[in-house]
Order: sequence, then C-alpha cells, then structure tokens
Amino acid sequence: MTVTQADKAQQFRALHEAPDAFVIANVWDGGSARMMAGLGFAALATSSGASAGLLGRRDGRVTRNEALGQARVICDATDLPVSADLEKGFGDAPEIVAETIRLAAEAGLVGCSIEDASGNPDAPIYDLAQATARIAAAAAAARALPFPFTLTGRTENFLRGRLDLDDTIRRLKAYEAAGADALMAPGLPDLEAVRAVCGAVGKPFNFMAGIKGKSFTVAALAAAGVKRISLATSLYRAAMTAFLDAANEVSNKGEFSFLDRCVTTPELNKLMRI
Repeated sequence: MTVTQADKAQQFRALHEAPDAFVIANVWDGGSARMMAGLGFAALATSSGASAGLLGRRDGRVTRNEALGQARVICDATDLPVSADLEKGFGDAPEIVAETIRLAAEAGLVGCSIEDASGNPDAPIYDLAQATARIAAAAAAARALPFPFTLTGRTENFLRGRLDLDDTIRRLKAYEAAGADALMAPGLPDLEAVRAVCGAVGKPFNFMAGIKGKSFTVAALAAAGVKRISLATSLYRAAMTAFLDAANEVSNKGEFSFLDRCVTTPELNKLMRI
C-alpha cells in the first residue's frame, strides 16, 4: 500500500495530538533515515548542522536547493513523515520564507521549523515584528497546501546569547498567534525553564536534546509538558565520533580493533532497500 504525502502529514499531526511525548530522529541521508525507521522511530527530521557536514561545510552554509535536495532523498527513503530544519527560511523577507514552505512541500516534507536568527552578527535575532511577519507568511503558505503541513516557530534566543526567558516566551506566544503549529526554543537551561515555556504556550513544544548538560530524559521532559523531542546534530556527531575514533586508531596505531565493535554489512543491509 502506497503511503502518500497526505498520509504522512496526518501521521505527523497525530503524533502531536497524542497523549504521550515522542522523539523525532534527526538524520542526514537516506541510509540514516532507513536505520532510524528500522529502529522504530515514528518520524524523522533533518538537521542543518548535519546537512552542512554532509557537504563538508559549517552549519548555515547550505543553500536552499541543497537543503531541499537532501530532504527529498530522506523523504524518499522511508514511509515516515519528515520535517526539516530550514533555518531562517533562506531569506529575510516574509515572501522568501513563504516560497521556502511551498518548495519544502514539493520536496516531500510535511513540516519544518523557521527560526528567528538573522545571520547578522550585529543583530543576531530579528526584531519581534519582523520575526512574527515571517512566521505569519510561512503559516499562510502552509495553510494553502492540500495537506496539514506542520510549521514550527523557533526562537534562537538562548543559542545566540540572549538569555531572556521572558522574551523567549513572548516570542513563542507571538509565533503561535501568527499561525505556528508547534513551537521551539533550543538551549533552555533547565527543566524549570522548560516547564515555564510549556505552561505559557498552547501549541505543542519541541525540546531540542543534544547539548551537554542541558539534555534531559524523555520522561522528565514529558512531565515538564514537552510534546516533541528532537535530537539536532547529536546522532550525526555520535556517528562522526565513532568514525574519527576508528580512523585515528588506524592512522596513529596501525590497529583495527574498532572492527570488533562495528555493525556488520549484512546487519546494515537488512535495514536498506534492495
């Protein structure tokens, strides 16, 4: 039975409406997508950092076409719903963000996040009026699609040096009012802050795990009111850690003990398409 994009969109929306919290696995190519599907994750997401690393670049240096090309490969790899980290929407103007939403849907995605980081070191966060207008344009484009595209409004305050919980909540509430279906504020310092955010907003909140010392258990996050837990670049970084450890062992010691810890090719093949 063919799973359509509309089916995936409904599956993704249902996860946000279910009573329990869920973890969305951030992947970077078709193989990692297949492996996470094989492990039983219910939904997948891209990561801007992992997408950049795949191309040998730093985070934030991927074009819209490149990001959506990678997303298309991931969407085609499994029948799971896929949401994308689309950074600031690849442009400042609301009209550009709206076009990014339309192109994201064409790539097979059923959701994405749009953040308020400007990329301008002198003013790293958009002012609230501009940030809200960008979310409103994205929401209008999402509503025009023939399926329920899940738009996440994301504030980068705590990742960009603005450690202001009140402003973070103010922004999330504005993005909610502008039409965001879910909300996100990476880098919150503790569970008390997570509880404050979740208690202040009405839409499902996505907690980003992956920061050492600021990542908590699924049970603790669910108890704090979190609905969705994303993993950012953490799976990619874990894979690269093993890659570097193995390569360093060969380069520095001339040994191959890492092979004793490796998954075998037949085991990997079981997760891949013929």
